[in-house]
Amino acid sequence: MKALKKEADERLLIEAAQKDPARFAELYEINFERVYAYVVKRVGDRTETEDVTSEVFHQALANLKRFEWRGIPFAAWLFRIAANLISDRWQRSGREVADDSAIESAQASPAEIEEVERRATLFRLVDTLPAEQRRVVVLRFVEQKSIKDVAREIRKTEGAVKQLQFRALSSLRARMEGADA
Repeated sequence: MKALKKEADERLLIEAAQKDPARFAELYEINFERVYAYVVKRVGDRTETEDVTSEVFHQALANLKRFEWRGIPFAAWLFRIAANLISDRWQRSGREVADDSAIESAQASPAEIEEVERRATLFRLVDTLPAEQRRVVVLRFVEQKSIKDVAREIRKTEGAVKQLQFRALSSLRARMEGADA
């Protein structure tokens, strides 16, 4: 029953945005973390991920009038746009796609959608951490800096950085388990 209400709400949001593009902001807010998580898994590079994610929403807004509701989540359409953009970038940069499965992965499996949802939840939860913990997590896991480099950047000892990281990860783990329940 909850899924039907969510589907109906999403459909109403899409229809409202098709009539008034200013309403697209709600769809953006709901789907940003999902799309970002989907893209970062395939691209890896933070700057490129941000560029692709931005382009996904730009294209989605530009083509929203042509979107037809078929009972498939709006995010699946966004994933398809993302997969096409990533494929185009690979082809332009001269990288070869090993096989079509990378492109076909736009037809996200239920397991992949679940993983994207988990990543989106994790992104949201990182934003709720205390400022110092959030900064350590971003520097360590997004920017992939060493504990020594993080300590130098935030002007704390390596031990303090390890403690902040431990507290942040413990908090995130507990919250993720609570979100899964």
